[in-house]
Amino acid sequence: MSTDALCWINGEIIPAHAATISVFDHGLLYGDGVFEGIRFYNRRSFRLQEHLVRLERSARAIALQLPHTLAQMADFIDATVNAAKFDNGYLRVVITRGAGSLGIDPRNCTQPGFFIIADTLQMVKAEARQQGARLIIASTRRLPMDGLDPRVKSLNYLNHILARIEANQAGMDEAILLNRNGHVAEGTADNIFLVQNGMLVTPPVSDGALEGITRNLIIELAQRNDIPVQEKSIAPYDLHTADEVFLTGTGAELIPVREIDGRAMTQCPGPVYRQLQELFVAQVTLETDSAMGTGS
Repeated sequence: MSTDALCWINGEIIPAHAATISVFDHGLLYGDGVFEGIRFYNRRSFRLQEHLVRLERSARAIALQLPHTLAQMADFIDATVNAAKFDNGYLRVVITRGAGSLGIDPRNCTQPGFFIIADTLQMVKAEARQQGARLIIASTRRLPMDGLDPRVKSLNYLNHILARIEANQAGMDEAILLNRNGHVAEGTADNIFLVQNGMLVTPPVSDGALEGITRNLIIELAQRNDIPVQEKSIAPYDLHTADEVFLTGTGAELIPVREIDGRAMTQCPGPVYRQLQELFVAQVTLETDSAMGTGS
């Protein structure tokens, strides 16, 4: 948390360090809630509507009532961005089940909690972003879809945290989770793409990948610029033998990968990554320059 971090809570924008929630909030006690991470550039939220729609779907999937309409939340987000002391930053929009008595029964909670944090975020060190991140494939497996659907961005990230601990202990920048069938799902906080023989490949949502906003944009940009792209199951072998690998996400943006499990990628950053990185920056500039404060 930076000293300039802000928080919208209970209709006020205050320094984030001064924001409080009840110790009986079930989001804190049980991870019962949902969230979205949103980047803003030039004080314009990037693809805000897509994030809010996904937030609403996540809430609906866990039978959590929205405390505000999407339009109201967009207004609160715009106000928070305008109050920030930095032009480019990261928002965490959180809806919790709210305060209730001890015990997991959600009927004990009568009013959902809602807050927005505005801060800066750096997923990896500058050196890793320039020269490529070093990854491991974690022994921790991604929860199956019949346990917790990856399309739900819930507050319960322990599965991913355990994988990240493996990466930390190995001195690596990030970890990749496999599903129970041994197929690549995603990183601990990002989606993954590989390039092999000019083909851009990413795991399907059915293999445990989050339906990422940035992931979808990269697929869109590739298709628009004649880069062949395919969603299909990926094995560790495919990562180890790929020409290029890179990570995507709202927090991550685009990060090239130079090593996985001690195996160096053939190219890092590779030509496909470089092209998509340029296209991504151009799209961000186009959308945030033309947003004119609408939050779109």
